[in-house]
Amino acid sequence: MGAAAPPPPPPPLPQPQDSFARRYKFFGKLVLGFSFITGAYVLLRTVMKDEEKSEEVKPDRSASSSSVAPAISEKPFTPPIVEPIQRPPIPEDQQRELFKWLLEEKRKVRPKDAEERKCIDEEKAILKQFIRAKSLPSI
Repeated sequence: MGAAAPPPPPPPLPQPQDSFARRYKFFGKLVLGFSFITGAYVLLRTVMKDEEKSEEVKPDRSASSSSVAPAISEKPFTPPIVEPIQRPPIPEDQQRELFKWLLEEKRKVRPKDAEERKCIDEEKAILKQFIRAKSLPSI
């Protein structure tokens, strides 16, 4: 009994993991090929449609020489004439109420700069003149 038992063999080393790109290289090539084929299909389909349309547009020379197209009389398009609708005049008291309402709305507006403020002030002055006037212009 003279010999000692040899030491147990060391555990096997874990295999180094492959990178993500190496593991899925086949799928990458598959996706690239699929996208290339799909692109070629779409391109050829549009080219074929364009050729079909160009064939439809070009008439045969033999058919056009034997038949004569009827003459079409072209009249210029004139839109129908519409008479304006006559509405009854707005009473002065309603006009004054409308002008007062407009003036109130103009007072609520906050101008951004001096030029806009000047314009609003002019419009308010005109509205005040209409409100104070004895007779109003017809609308």
